[in-house]
Order: sequence, then C-alpha cells, then structure tokens
Amino acid sequence: MTEPAPDLSHHPDLSFSLVQGGPPYRIQQKLGLIPRRGLGIPRRVLCFMLLTWVPIMVWALVHGWVYVGVVAEPLLQHFGVHVRCLVVIPLLIAAEAVPAWVSPRIVPYFVTSGLVSEATKPRFVELLQQAMRLRDSWAAAAVMAVLSVLPAWRFTGVGGALHEDALSWAVSREAGRLRLGFGGWWFVFVVRPVFTFFLLYWVWRLVVATVFFWRVAHLDLRLVPTHPDRAGGLGFLGRVPFAFSPVVLAMSAVIASHWAHQILYHGAHVTDFKLPLAVFVAVMLVMFLGPFLLFAPQLVRLKRRSLLEYGALVGEHGRLVQRRWIFGEPVEDKGLLEAPELGPVVDTLSMYEAVERVRPVPLGTQSVVAIVAPALLPIIPVAAIEVPLKEALLKLLGVLI
Repeated sequence: MTEPAPDLSHHPDLSFSLVQGGPPYRIQQKLGLIPRRGLGIPRRVLCFMLLTWVPIMVWALVHGWVYVGVVAEPLLQHFGVHVRCLVVIPLLIAAEAVPAWVSPRIVPYFVTSGLVSEATKPRFVELLQQAMRLRDSWAAAAVMAVLSVLPAWRFTGVGGALHEDALSWAVSREAGRLRLGFGGWWFVFVVRPVFTFFLLYWVWRLVVATVFFWRVAHLDLRLVPTHPDRAGGLGFLGRVPFAFSPVVLAMSAVIASHWAHQILYHGAHVTDFKLPLAVFVAVMLVMFLGPFLLFAPQLVRLKRRSLLEYGALVGEHGRLVQRRWIFGEPVEDKGLLEAPELGPVVDTLSMYEAVERVRPVPLGTQSVVAIVAPALLPIIPVAAIEVPLKEALLKLLGVLI
C-alpha cells in the first residue's frame, strides 16, 4: 500500500528534494529538457541516447565497423559502448524519480513523527537549508565536470592509450600508425564524460545525504526505546537505500558488460571475476549503507541507558507483584501496579525485551537487499555464459538469503 505524502501545509520549510535542484538540474531546465513540473525523464533519456549512441552507430555503419567479420573488433562485440549509451545513462536519469518520491516523505517525517521536537525544529530546518546549499553548489558541479573530461585528454597525442580494449573497435592502422576514428573520439569526449558526470553527480548526492544525516545524528532526537521498528523510531530510514538501487544497478551493468566481453572474446573465465565481484559488492554496501552508521552512537546509547531504566522499572513492578500476590503483603502505593500503560507482568517483560532488541543501525534485511540485489542482477547473464543459468541463480540466491 502506498504511503501518503506528509501534509506539509503546516511545515512548508521542510520540503526537500535530493534531485530537484543543483546546477545540472537548472541547466537542463533552461534547455527545456526538464519541465516546470516533473523531471522530464522520457525526453531526457531520448535526448541523451541520441547524443551518445546514435553518432557512434551512424559512423560505424557508414565505415562498416559494426559487424563481425568486417573488422577484427566490430562494435557489436563491445557491449560496454551500447550498455553505457542505451542502459546506464538512461538508468542514471530515470533513477532520479526514486529519491524525488522518497525524500519529500522521509525528511518531514523527522518532525511529524516527533523525533525532532519543537525546540529542535529550527536547527533541523537550518540543517535542511545547508543541505540544499550543498546540493546547489556550482563549485562542486564544476569540479565534477572537470573530472569527467580530464581522463579524455590522455588520448590526445598518446598512441599507447589507443591500445585500450574499450576502444579497439574504433582504431585502425594507417601508414604504420594507430588512428582513432570519429566514433572513438565521440566515445572518449562525449559518451564517457556524460556517463562519468552523471555517476559523479550521484556520488555527490550521496555525499549531500551523508552530511545531512551526520548533522541530524548530532541533534537531540527523541528516540523511543520500545518503538516496534527496533530502531528507536528511525526504522523509516531503512527505505532510503532503495533510492540508490538504480545507481548500483547502473554501475554493475557497466562492469558486467566489460566482463562479458572479456569472457566471450578474450579467453577470460567467470571464476576470474569472483574476487572483483566480492570487492564491488562490499564497496557498494559501504558506500550506500555506511552513512546510516552515523546513527549508531545514539542508538547504542539509547539501548544501554534504556536497559538500565526499563530494567529498574520492570524490577520494581515485579517486586510489587511479588509482595502483593506471593507474600500477601499489603501494598500501599498501587500506582505502578495499576498503571494502564504498563499492564500485567507479561506486558512489562515485553517492554524490556523490546529494548533488548534495539538495533545499532536503523537498517534491516530489506536495506541490504536493496543494494546487493541490483549489484548482482547484471552478473547473472555473465555467469550464464559458462555456468548453467539454474546453477548461477541458485548461487546468487544463496548469497542473498
């Protein structure tokens, strides 16, 4: 069931979006790619597919560098080119729809749930404004743009760079020298920078979210040790990793396309990539789940303090029950025994057990699956090249479960 969006009519200063803002967003609005309302995902996906993939394919078709048998390394064999242009870049654009839906619901919930008190709310609003300034930083966007284009310059005047496997489909030998065709230059100076910039900007969004969480974790949050989410009331944050699932899927797709090419045309084996795959999944988990460890100190303190407090409460309640019903002694102060919020002995025990079950991080199994599943999904067809699909699925299922 879809959770309704929080009513922000009384909290207009709590509206926040991780993706609807920032220099790239504004530039695309100026260009008419993003409308006033919405994200304009279909038109942007189409635009960037036309910008990246079509020129390369037209050039390759004209020069006959597409098909097997015409050239040693035809374009059709280089899955990474097509995956970047037709899958990954569109996926990084479409992925904005998820945080655009999640962040306006997650952020106000800190206040509407009571985690942030009225006294703390002004500081929380200030942290939101700081996060928006960080998101909208032109300096950060400029640095990412430079980092996206900078690697391309190693191909200018450096013949050795043309031996790179990713460009073998666009290299020809003329007069004893290697020459990079138009399609190769387009890939180097357009496709790769566009892909790299989108990827870096998602990393920047993760940095913005991490800094915001770090600052919120230092607020005096009103955590509830007996909250049924076993995270003091922070369990709703376990949904946030799903906002980054498409980004993990995009990165995994690029890696899988390269491995598939190596296996099919360069004699590599699936087993050669076991360690890189394990490292990749571990890095994804650290990147996208690590920020939630920032709440661990508060949750650990909450559990440690509450075990003592609720232990004393349950102990006193138990002693009164024992005096009244076991020893038959009169109990003058019956307030604790008759308190409706405590109930019978079994209810007090349940409260204490709830405190014992408080997790050190506001994450559950679903949060881990939100990162691991998209990291492994593109690997399934790669593994199926050498390993029977049924066996590959069972192995990946074993990893997830």
